[in-house]
Amino acid sequence: MSADADRIGWSREEMARRVAQDIPDGSYVNLGIGIPELVARFVPDGRELIYHTENGLLGMGPSPAEGAGDPELINAGKRQVTANAGASFFHQSDSFAMIRGGHLDLCVLGALQVAQNGDLANWSTGEEGAIPAVGGAMDLVAGVKAIYVITQHCTKRGEPKLVGSCAYPLTGAGVVDRVYTDLAVIDVAAGGFRVSELAPGVSFEYVRERTGAALLPGDAIAVSS
Repeated sequence: MSADADRIGWSREEMARRVAQDIPDGSYVNLGIGIPELVARFVPDGRELIYHTENGLLGMGPSPAEGAGDPELINAGKRQVTANAGASFFHQSDSFAMIRGGHLDLCVLGALQVAQNGDLANWSTGEEGAIPAVGGAMDLVAGVKAIYVITQHCTKRGEPKLVGSCAYPLTGAGVVDRVYTDLAVIDVAAGGFRVSELAPGVSFEYVRERTGAALLPGDAIAVSS
């Protein structure tokens, strides 16, 4: 039997689509490196979402088809992207002025760990030879109005990424509002993590067993179809 046949929950693309569904019309949204980049593929019908990358592009579109991209048009992760009609280009310092000035509505980031109080660790494991500095993520979590995290629920070794407290160096303290994993949509709320939606084929108990902190059911948990 293939691994895909055994898989339950959302794929990475389905996770990205689910995030896009919750972004309000007209929002200015920074997309981080990794799974968050996939969110650029999705804009729900009837909405305009303006995607931003901190190296200096507002109006970013999805990655181009293989061989059809411009090697000089890249996002902060050095991946080729497209530019939507009306997009603008600017110096990186201007981009960070947008971030630090509170002009972005939402940021979607990846994570190594998220703590139940909203602490985020997403840049280093703290091990020797790891990335030496936090980079722009520090500015994003401090300057953007809301922070969503999109990540696999567990590591490749099966360790939970949602934990009581982060063991890795923090990107920001108490900054995460909502987490989207392959298993569920989870809010950071008073009292801990609160499940608002379960992925197809996933039970609340299944998620709780794979979460390293208290997990609370929402008032009315939606089950995705």
